[in-house]
Amino acid sequence: MGQEQSSPIDDSTPPQTLKERSVESLASYIKEGHAQKVVVMAGAGISTSAGIPDFRSPDTGLYANLARLNLPFPEAVFDISFFRNNPLPFYTLAHELYPGKYRPTISHSFVRLLSDKGLLLKLFTQNIDCLHQEAGVPQEQIVEAHGSFAHNHCIECKSSFSDHLMREAVTNREIPHCLTPQCNGLVKPDIVFFGEQLPEEFHRNRSLPGSADLCIVMGTSLTVQPFAMLPDLCSEGVPRVLINLERVGGLGSRPDDVLLLGDCDAGVRRLAVALGWEKDLEALWDDTNHEKPTTDGDHKVAPKHKDELLDDQITNLTREVDESLKITDDHTARLRQHLELNQEQSKVSIGASTNGENPPMRDNLEAGAQRATGRRPSIEESPQAGAVKDDVLSTTNPSGLEKPLL
Repeated sequence: MGQEQSSPIDDSTPPQTLKERSVESLASYIKEGHAQKVVVMAGAGISTSAGIPDFRSPDTGLYANLARLNLPFPEAVFDISFFRNNPLPFYTLAHELYPGKYRPTISHSFVRLLSDKGLLLKLFTQNIDCLHQEAGVPQEQIVEAHGSFAHNHCIECKSSFSDHLMREAVTNREIPHCLTPQCNGLVKPDIVFFGEQLPEEFHRNRSLPGSADLCIVMGTSLTVQPFAMLPDLCSEGVPRVLINLERVGGLGSRPDDVLLLGDCDAGVRRLAVALGWEKDLEALWDDTNHEKPTTDGDHKVAPKHKDELLDDQITNLTREVDESLKITDDHTARLRQHLELNQEQSKVSIGASTNGENPPMRDNLEAGAQRATGRRPSIEESPQAGAVKDDVLSTTNPSGLEKPLL
């Protein structure tokens, strides 16, 4: 289930519940009171306009920019086995993505508006950025299917770790360790890594789409199981609306599926206008703007376009990971040049020594060079599993083999 390869419904097939497959008919369905239990399923696409890169975009996604680094595979950043051996790449990434740097998008505020109007049954989100909470969606209405930065625990003894200490560590680019005596294990936020169990909260609520009277899917590729199967759990005849750049999964294959393809924020605004909610939505979104106007002397500085913000984030991310891992060619060349210079100076000192002092020992120099240039132990890729397990974060490729993706 999930990411089913079904064909789009034929235009000649009439809807069962809606008057027609259009945003106007969908808005009428909601305004007439037929949508009292709305389930929303959201992915990274609703956060990109906040300046947070998504994961899979070919040129701008985080994985595309991590692929060139010295990792066994880009997704190793979220692989629990790799993390145990080398947590530095994840914490370099966390420095860029940590909550508090970004403002919720209009899409996040739309979910908040559904909640305020008493229509939201549950929000299932793949996002780890906590922007739904920032937008004011009540925590009890959110199921963080892949966890988030909201809480932290030791991966060994499972002791909790304070948010204050985690933020301090991430800000200072440090790797936090457990404070429990005799443990000192690695600590990480409660983000579900590949190879870890999904939160119990997801399993408790995964049947809720079956009781929904409207399903809204936003900004997700519907690639990762078991999240990808959630839209299929909605009953036949229940309208499902997809607000996304492209058609995904089985959306569009049922008579009452409505596709709003394009930018998520634009699609949300279009639906809000059809509902007559545009003023309420813009007001809620305006409440999330806590930044003071930026000025340069006596002149106001225009805010950056979202594409410029995205470019800045990607540039900062790749630069910091490069620096943290110390794998750039320039670094290697400088180190080699420095060692060669020291060796030459040592030879000169040996030949010219007249005051009885002992010159540096060559074996000590070479040992220092080995320490300076030594890489961390390589992490072998985990064997691919033969089937998708519902309780472990995973995705299935066309060949049926499990491959880590987020």
